[in-house]
Amino acid sequence: MASKRDNETVDLPGFFADLVRCETRLYNALNGLLRDRHGIVTSQFEALRYLRDHPEARVADLATEFAIGIGATSKVIDRLERQGWAVRQPNPSDRRSSLLSLTDSGSRLVDAAERTFADGAVELLRGTLDDSSAPAVARAISKLRAALERDRTGMPTG
Repeated sequence: MASKRDNETVDLPGFFADLVRCETRLYNALNGLLRDRHGIVTSQFEALRYLRDHPEARVADLATEFAIGIGATSKVIDRLERQGWAVRQPNPSDRRSSLLSLTDSGSRLVDAAERTFADGAVELLRGTLDDSSAPAVARAISKLRAALERDRTGMPTG
């Protein structure tokens, strides 16, 4: 299957494979770096970063952001709590949910890990995406994500 536009042919299955394999390899490489330097994995880093940037988020907010189920998200938060990096507090406006926040330890961890993450990402992308192509790629991926999120495409059903 191919899509034609402006006299250019895009192999959609090939594009999908490239996109997914790039994401997987980048995720795995950064996962190893974060594990080696900070004792966390990429999913924990992303959850910590989200909580830092969205104080008093709920589990449902993280689930929506990461397009994963509530149960899986709750397990991520359980692990962060056990490590002393996050806490659940009662939600005064909805007793069925909790508000999540980082502890001081969690804040220090995510700040240190973010520097490692950024340096690792730069190193992984160096020589592939230059100053002229990186913004175009970032805009295209952001536009695709926005369209998928707007239409709630690919959200878990359970």
